[in-house]
This record gives sequence, C-alpha cells and structure tokens, in this order.
Amino acid sequence: MRRVGGRAGQSGSVGEPRASRRDDVPARLGFRDVLRVGAAGLRTRPMRVFLSALGIAIGIAAMIGVVGISTSSRAQLQATLDRLGTNLLTVGPGHDLFGDDAQLPGESVGMVGRMAGVQSASATGKVKDVHVYRNDRIPEAESGGITVLAARLDLPRTIGLDMAAGTWLNAGTARYPAVVLGAESAARLGVSTPNVQVWLGSRWFTVVGVLSANDLAPELDSAALVGWEAAASQLGFDGHPTTVYTRTDKDAVEAVRDLLAATASPEAPNEVEVSRPSDALAAENATDKTFTGLLLGLGGVALLVGGVGVANTMVISVLERRAEIGLRRSLGATRGQIRLQFLAESQLLAALGGVGGVALGIVVTAVFAVVQGWPTVVPPWAMAGGVLATLLIGGVAGLYPAVRAARLAPTEALAMP
Repeated sequence: MRRVGGRAGQSGSVGEPRASRRDDVPARLGFRDVLRVGAAGLRTRPMRVFLSALGIAIGIAAMIGVVGISTSSRAQLQATLDRLGTNLLTVGPGHDLFGDDAQLPGESVGMVGRMAGVQSASATGKVKDVHVYRNDRIPEAESGGITVLAARLDLPRTIGLDMAAGTWLNAGTARYPAVVLGAESAARLGVSTPNVQVWLGSRWFTVVGVLSANDLAPELDSAALVGWEAAASQLGFDGHPTTVYTRTDKDAVEAVRDLLAATASPEAPNEVEVSRPSDALAAENATDKTFTGLLLGLGGVALLVGGVGVANTMVISVLERRAEIGLRRSLGATRGQIRLQFLAESQLLAALGGVGGVALGIVVTAVFAVVQGWPTVVPPWAMAGGVLATLLIGGVAGLYPAVRAARLAPTEALAMP
C-alpha cells in the first residue's frame, strides 16, 4: 500500500511540472484567428488602407486592361482574318529600269485567273485626272482625296466586299454612269443611301451602292468605283489594271505568290509588285504587341508604387501600434504570432487591391471593347496572375514591418509613447 501510495505520490509530484509546462505552451492561432486579427488591424485605419489598396488596384487594373485590350484586339483581328481569309494576293505595277511607273498588261487579269491554285481574280484600274464631287458647284481643287477606279463585276466575290447600302454594279449598270462609293468616300460626300447623284468626270453619276469598310483592301474605302466599260467609254480609262486581286487555295498561297509576277507581266516580271494584304494586318498586330509590352511595363511600375504604399502603411502601423504589440507579447504572444499578424494584414491589404484591380481592369477592357466593336476577352491567366502578383507584393512589402514588430521586446514596446 505504501509502495502504491508512494507511487501515487510520486506520480502526483511528477504531474505538476507537466501541467505547468502545458500552461507555458502558447495557444496556436488558427487560420480564422489570423484573418480576424489581420482584418481588425486594417479596420482601425480605413482611409489609409483604402489609399494603399487603391495604389495596388491601379497597377493591377493597368496590367489587366492592357492584356485584355490587346487580347480583344487580337481576337477581332483573328475573326477578321477568318472572315476575309489570308489567301488573298494583290498584284500591282512597280517601276521600270528608268524609275518611271510601269503598267500591267490588259490581259493580266485573265492570265492570273487561269493559274493553277487560283480560285478567282479581279481587278481595279485607276482613272487618271478624274475626280468626284458632291455637286457641280464645288471647286475642282477640293476633290476630297477620293480616287476614281474602274472595277470588274466579280470584285466583291474575290475580295470579300460587303455592301452597307444599295447593290454592287451589274452587267447593266457597269455600262452606264453608275458608281459605288467606298465607306470613307460616302462619308466625305455626305452620302449614306443609294439613288443619289454625284458629279464625276464632269457629268452626273448615280450612286447605286455604298461599301462597308474592308480591312484587306483599305484603298477601296476612299474610292469611287465605276464599271469597267463605263470608265473606258465615258471617262477615258486606258484599260490597264492597277491592282489585280487574286484569291488562291489556302495550301497554294506561296506557290502562286512565286509565279504571280511572271504570269501577270511575262515580258517584265521585275516591274511587278506582289503583296499579301494579311501580312500588313499581321505587322500591325506585331506593332500592337510592342506597345502592349511598353504599357505592361508602365503597369508594373504602377504596381511597384502600390507595393511601396503597402510597405509604408505597414511600417507606420508598427510604429503606431507598439503599445499593442508590447501588450500582446506580455500576454504570451510569441514573435512568430506577431510576425504572422502583420504579414496577414499586408496580405489582406494587397488582396483587397488585387481583387479590386482585377475587377476594374475587366470593366475597362469591356467598355473599350464594346466601344470599338470588339469581343471582350480577358485571359484567365491574367486575372489569376494579377491576384497572385498582389499577394507576392503584399508578402514582400509586409515582411520587413512584420519582422520589425516581432523583434520588439514587451517592456520596450510598452515603455514607448
């Protein structure tokens, strides 16, 4: 019995230090506790928190907006290329050995159209020294920069032209004083509907149609197009095409391109210029990518400024809350818990700015895309990357203030005013 009692007493004596050791172990902060403590620190300084989060939001919104707008622009370009095709080639006269303007043979359109791999070929020819005016009272010098072109009837099918109003030329109107206006020409002349007369080549022509803008053939937007026969009989057109449009099979573009010059002008292929309009759009897209990189850099600078704002807010918070830190340390909070508290505050602050910036960037992208008539496209990786970038910046910006707060001794912190 004594032995047992001794053991019991021994066990009791040993258990007391164990209980005291358990009392010395600090309580752990759960995830919710960390968020609650961090959010409480932010609620005490709402205006400063708002301004710091705004700096982060502006940087993220700039980055999301740049990525979203450029992606939407590329989506619109891809949709345009899918609709108009990348298999359109153009042939035009270059210069001869003496530097003078060369001419394409009148038979070049037919010869190009008979090439293997060519689906269709059409042409326009510039009518020299002929201008178009809204009426016969306008001075000759005020031509408005509108070019008069003779056009073949199959031009819309080859290029992919759409009519904004009226109809294209047909076998009947192509022989008479009828004209189709490009989109810009119609706007300059103040014409939006057909059956209106304009003064062209010192006589009245009736507008039978207005073209929609075309990205692959922008030269037609500022032109007035008349029938090939009417241009020859009434406007002195010489019959030489100045641009031959060639629609090829998609897998034969390069092969046809290599033979176009020799086919269009067998006697002087060196005086022929061959181009692919979709290449110009691709080059424009490449230019947009360059500006996108520049704007992303500016967005990164704005994001860095926002990160500095977060760091500044957290450093000032440590200085203002030294008494609180000392009290928490004296009540048993460890350095790690203090450090975790201030890191949580900086992360929450950055997350507020990041989420707000992503939302603002999406709104900016959507508004700009709608105004431009583009599809609204914001890549998911950009949104996720924006939030992750803010969390990273919040962690870096809050690291020094958190470490500084954790290093404060309880007595030192409580003694500070």
